[in-house]
Amino acid sequence: MNSHSSVQTAYGVTSVRQQFPILQQTPYGKPLVYLDNAATTQKPQCVLDAMTEYYTTIHSNVHRGIHYLSERATAAFEHARDIVCRFIGAAGREEVVFTRGTTDSINLVAASWGGANLRAGDQIVLSTFEHHSNIVPWQLVAQRTGAELRIIPLESDGSFSLDRALDTITERTRIVAIAHVSNVLGLIVPVDAIIERAHEVGALVLLDGAQAIAHCGVDVQKLDCDFYVFSGHKVYGPTGIGVLYGKRAVLESMPPYQGGGDMIRRVTFERTTYNDLPYKFEAGTPPIAEAVGLGRALEFVQSIGIEQIEQWEGHLIEQCTQLLERIEGVRILGPRTDRAAVVSFVCEGVHPHDIATILDREGIALRAGHHCAQPLMDFFSIAASSRFSVAAYNTPEEIEYAVRALEQCLTLLR
Repeated sequence: MNSHSSVQTAYGVTSVRQQFPILQQTPYGKPLVYLDNAATTQKPQCVLDAMTEYYTTIHSNVHRGIHYLSERATAAFEHARDIVCRFIGAAGREEVVFTRGTTDSINLVAASWGGANLRAGDQIVLSTFEHHSNIVPWQLVAQRTGAELRIIPLESDGSFSLDRALDTITERTRIVAIAHVSNVLGLIVPVDAIIERAHEVGALVLLDGAQAIAHCGVDVQKLDCDFYVFSGHKVYGPTGIGVLYGKRAVLESMPPYQGGGDMIRRVTFERTTYNDLPYKFEAGTPPIAEAVGLGRALEFVQSIGIEQIEQWEGHLIEQCTQLLERIEGVRILGPRTDRAAVVSFVCEGVHPHDIATILDREGIALRAGHHCAQPLMDFFSIAASSRFSVAAYNTPEEIEYAVRALEQCLTLLR
């Protein structure tokens, strides 16, 4: 414990933890050790307060009202868009589209851009470690258009080969859709070179930032990606809200994804004209309170500093990896370096669900299963794995406690 004290004091994890009411719980009489952050993060009090304040003081529908509440609700909603715009470094607020989450954002791009631009023989490039949300929408549009999927292979040890990735992108590639960070391996993908190669052949790039947005600095203009997507609930914000960033020229070229209120300019039974960006892609009443909560969550991250969070989580992941490697029969999946916030592993002769069940009784929340990445499980010839994933509020003591509980669990089950 003392070996971590200087790092812990410099980071200030105690003050960070105090902002999360849920972490004070004691399930089964044990302190809650929440290590399932790749699935969803907990919410600081400031986010909860912002949403409560919205509902108790200014709730109204946005954009369409001229009364006091509607104007204030609209201002709060659009202020959240400005926060997102600055947080990801977008060129303009019209490039920030609010969606229901990462999955919704990817489906929007696949259906709208993909449906309008893909043809038979075109190639959609994905990676072996993609989340199902970045596989199935592309399969659906490929079936409709005759395009085909090409998959970037991994090395035999699960590491990422940039050379293989670049070789997979060809003159027939029309879009590369790839995770910025793998939700299973924690692998940080060298996306700069992939984006450059894709643009050389005239292809677009969509980055799935669901696992990156809370752990790595993101600047979409520096990346030069064409689309960037993420979910609010994975960056200390509420569920039910996500973001699609798209370059303005690309978004303007795309047809609407859904029809309804607010995405229109003029409707007749003969013809409809559509609203300007970003509203063209925001049909119906948007998730207003959730947008307010997301904006406050991003301000919370900025108050700590994304670089400080990244360094702290790197310290935790290094500690977790070293402790797991000492346990006989434990195999960590994927590379040991260039990882963010996630360690997935399998234990010889023990099912991950049994581990999760036993550790749950010790107050430890971890994930067990295929993590919505069944092709990656197939690559490793396993059905499931266990996963520890950290956030800004986790501590070295929690890591030590969780790994020690894992050791005791394996002794019991073996």
